[in-house]
Amino acid sequence: MDRNTLRKHGLTVRDQMDSGQREEKSGQIRIQLANLSAVAGAEHLFIYVHFRSEVQTMELINQMIDQGKTVSVPVTLLETSSLLAVSLTDPATQLGPGCYGILEPMKQRISEATVDPASIDTVLIPGSVFDVSGGRLGYGGGFYDRFLSNSAPQATRIGLAFSRQLVDRVPMEPHDQFMDFLVTEEQTYNCKRIRHA
Repeated sequence: MDRNTLRKHGLTVRDQMDSGQREEKSGQIRIQLANLSAVAGAEHLFIYVHFRSEVQTMELINQMIDQGKTVSVPVTLLETSSLLAVSLTDPATQLGPGCYGILEPMKQRISEATVDPASIDTVLIPGSVFDVSGGRLGYGGGFYDRFLSNSAPQATRIGLAFSRQLVDRVPMEPHDQFMDFLVTEEQTYNCKRIRHA
């Protein structure tokens, strides 16, 4: 399958889950994440705010803030096709509809709390399809690939997906960034190890 067909397939199978299934499986993913040293040991996590049928992250964001970790989330800058990292302390009051209708920090928060991506330890990333060696297809904009390669190359990259989004192999292009780990409701894959095996 070519990239566009794979992307459509991944999003279709994800959209077919009902909200109860999504919530349950997202909870199982959250438990897997808690056992991962790249999350447990991180001081600063960059976590996407879930949208539509993505693996849900709101509870995780609140949980990490409660544990005293720095949590930043993406703000999409369409004019430069890039992401800003803005920290949150109270998501309920600091987020509002942003680019594409995705919840993002509000203007006031962006001006006060934009953080240096060089301080990020771990990035949690959504996508349309993944493979166990860390291949990922996003949504076609390249925002996360640019963010990982230009802004936060030091960060551990963790893809979050439902197991139905896994494919045998993602056809990667030179600019595509590989994940270090992939976490589904069924298991955690050490992609780096699998790639080098």
